Order: sequence, then structure tokens, then C-alpha cells
Amino acid sequence: SELFENETYLAHLEKRGRQQQIMIGYSDSNKDGGFLRANWMLYTAQQAVAEVCDKYDMKLTLFHGRGGSLGRGGGPTNRAILAQPPGSVRGRIRITEQGEVVSSRYANPAIANRHLEQLVSAVIVTAGREETVPVAPEWIEAMDGLSSLAFDKYRSLVERPEFLDYFHAATPIDQIEILNIGSRPSRRKATESIGDLRAIPWVFAWNQTRVNLPSWYGVGTALNEWVGDDGDRMRLLSEMYKAWPFFRSVFDNVQLGLGKADMSIAELYSELPPEAVGGPVFADLKEEHDTAMSLVLKLAKQNELLQNEPWLQRSIRVRNPYIDPLNFLQVALIQRLRKATESEGDDAEIEQLIEAVRISVNGIAAGVKNVG
Repeated sequence: SELFENETYLAHLEKRGRQQQIMIGYSDSNKDGGFLRANWMLYTAQQAVAEVCDKYDMKLTLFHGRGGSLGRGGGPTNRAILAQPPGSVRGRIRITEQGEVVSSRYANPAIANRHLEQLVSAVIVTAGREETVPVAPEWIEAMDGLSSLAFDKYRSLVERPEFLDYFHAATPIDQIEILNIGSRPSRRKATESIGDLRAIPWVFAWNQTRVNLPSWYGVGTALNEWVGDDGDRMRLLSEMYKAWPFFRSVFDNVQLGLGKADMSIAELYSELPPEAVGGPVFADLKEEHDTAMSLVLKLAKQNELLQNEPWLQRSIRVRNPYIDPLNFLQVALIQRLRKATESEGDDAEIEQLIEAVRISVNGIAAGVKNVG
């Protein structure tokens, strides 16, 4: 509001036909607050921005800075657009295409045409429809409660004294940070803080270990604590899942994140840190994963993850046996590399091991079809 009332800026907007572009960032929102909290805060922010632009008669274009993975705003683009807040699209949208999704969506002309068809279709449908099901106050109240609980659970994990040691020991983050794959340094400052780590290596490291933490952590506790034994609350959430595109999109993406995760593989990585660090943190991850899976299935009224998307379910089942051996190799290579480094072993051997870990990183990324 202050910006639109600034005389100099208003003159600038008049020359642009009263058009205002605003970028929405997904990556650091997720890293700072967890999946559910970030998605809900972004939804409410877009709604507020649209209302302010309406008030001042500005044509809003939201620029969605989406990455390829779920932890950075990824997922089916068509559904994401259809799930945007009422009045936030109106026939105008801008979206980044980053990393591995550029080749997966555009390398094949038929796939590229299909993807663009879905994107344009969603924009047209969103622009041409009135909201058929209004967002009820109790739905908003439920999301406020769920997102706050998920945020508290997420922060309780990343603020654990031993969490940073676990992250560095139980993931190949140190090797990822020296890969020549990004346009920016992996850290904003030369510190060991999670807050200073950029979102791409953060998500990349969790994808490598098959935890996929940025796409589901905190959801299980949020559902468990908010619903409790209250059947009416679970029925309300089931109604929201059925009738509210935003809510359904968020929890379908949680299903996808859980479906891609493999906690038996993740347990291998948890043995890399000292037991006093690895044991407690992994126990927390495993409990939260199992709670989320159980309650998300109950919410969606399904017997197994991705039951509503059998083609995707089958794709994950077919590819996992080819990726699992790479994870076993990567864990063994990291153990050998750390042992050689600690004992100040032969430099040539250490360099060979570093290169082998890098190759395993590339192989797993290609297999799971997610980098960061």
C-alpha cells in the first residue's frame, strides 16, 4: 500500500499500464519453516497481495520461483496453478523452470507440448471460473492450526544441538557443496549454520539419502496433534481434501514426498554419524515419517501411498531397485573417504574416493529424478 501511494513509483506504474509483477519464493520459505507452514504462508501472502492490487486497481502478475523438487515448490504445475488463491492468477502468470525439470519437460517435443498445454489450460480455467467452493472460515482456521503445529515440530528438529552434526555426517552435503552444478555458492556466508545454507544443496542432500525431509517433515505431528481423537476434525479435513484444490494439492505433494522416501535406505546413512547423534535424530525422522504416512492415508481414504496415481506409484517401484545399490555404494564410499582423510592417507587415493562419491551423487540424482 505504501509503495502504491508513493508518487514516484505510481508514475512509473502508470507508464507500465498499472502492471505490477511480484515474485513468490518457495525455497527458503520451506527451509526456514518446513513444507506445510511455507505453503500456507505463501498462499495467504498471495491472497493479501491480490487484495491490495485490487484496491489500487493494479494488474498483478505473480512470478513463481519454483524449483524442480517438492521442497522448492516443485510438483505438477497444472495442479499448482489450479490451487492458487482466488483472484491471484486472472490469466497472467510467470514461472521459473529450473535444474533437471528443464530437460525432463522440454527435451522431448511431445512432452514439452503436453506440459505447455497443461500450463496454459490451468491458467485459462483459473481465469475463467468463479470459485465454486468458497474457502470456509473453518478451513482457514484448520490450516492456521496445522501449519503452526508443523512449524513448531520442524523447528524443534533443525534447532536440536546435534542436528547440524547429523546433517553433515549422514548426508553427502560436503561433496555436494564442491560440485560445479550451481550458479551461486552453496552458502551465503562462510559458516556452518543451516540458515546460511542455500536451499538447493539442502534439498539435494536429503534427496540423496532418500529421506526427502523438506517435502513432509512436520506434517505427521501437525495432523496427529490437531486431530487427536476428534472424529469431526478428521471429517473436516477429509472434506477439505475433497473440495479445496489448494489443500488437496499440498497433501498430494506430501504423498509424493513420502512415496519417494525410503527410510530403510535412510537408516544406512544414519549409521555414518556417531551413534549418540545418529540414533536419536533418525528415530525422530522415522517416527515422523510413519505418523505422516498413516494419517495422510487416513485423510485421503487410501490404503497405500499414491494409490490415486498408479502410474507414478509403479514408476517409483520400478526404479528403486536400480537406485538402491547406488545408495549402498555411496555410504561405503563416504565411510572410506572419511577414514582415509582422518588418517591423512594417500592423496591420490583420497582424490579417487572423492571422484567416486561425486559419480554416485550424479547416479542417484538421475535415478530419483531430483537434484535440488
